[in-house]
Amino acid sequence: MWGDGPGGEQNSQFGRSKDNQGLKAVRVNGIAMHVLSAPHSKTSPEHGLILIREQLAAAKRSIGMALFVFSDQSPTNVLTEQMSTDIDIRLLADPSFASRSFSEALDLLGVELPDRFCKLEADNRPLKTPMQTVGTPRLARGDKLHHKFAVIDNKTVITGSFNWSTAAAHTNDETLLVIKSPKIAAHFTREMNRMWRSAELGITPRIQRKLDRQRAKCGSGLERG
Repeated sequence: MWGDGPGGEQNSQFGRSKDNQGLKAVRVNGIAMHVLSAPHSKTSPEHGLILIREQLAAAKRSIGMALFVFSDQSPTNVLTEQMSTDIDIRLLADPSFASRSFSEALDLLGVELPDRFCKLEADNRPLKTPMQTVGTPRLARGDKLHHKFAVIDNKTVITGSFNWSTAAAHTNDETLLVIKSPKIAAHFTREMNRMWRSAELGITPRIQRKLDRQRAKCGSGLERG
């Protein structure tokens, strides 16, 4: 992407116009890593959401997630399948984002929130049995949970600038990393546990107030977007 600037050629490339080499496997001090630079087309066989889904589906014991934006349905579908097993699943979402109509945290909590036009997402699939281990961390006023990471089986870390959204996969310039290292996973788990100790789980008062406001506004006039 480097190139434009004073005296430089106007040759930088962003988005899908750049030469994207796809998923790269590297080793750093013996640690196996995969690096992916987004975005990719929706028909690409290796866009970032596919990589995330593959890692979630491979989990055998635990999945811990701390996410700023989680708006794509497909990882939720994988998590729903994993719920039928004995896998320990935890999600912490940013409080300001968790209560938006397109937040997948709401799906996992089993609720639907109409948008300002009283419409529901067309492909929304709220769980019939809500996940009990979904919450939001307690943050100082004005702060955000800006993490984009997951820890799988205490040995695999998904991280980078990549939000779990269609925009990250198909529009934005992002980096997605998958790191295979129990030692690095332990550091991320420590951060997850720190936030978890004071987190509010389930439908928080903030989410409930928003649900009540939108239901009062929209009544029975809800429709799919």
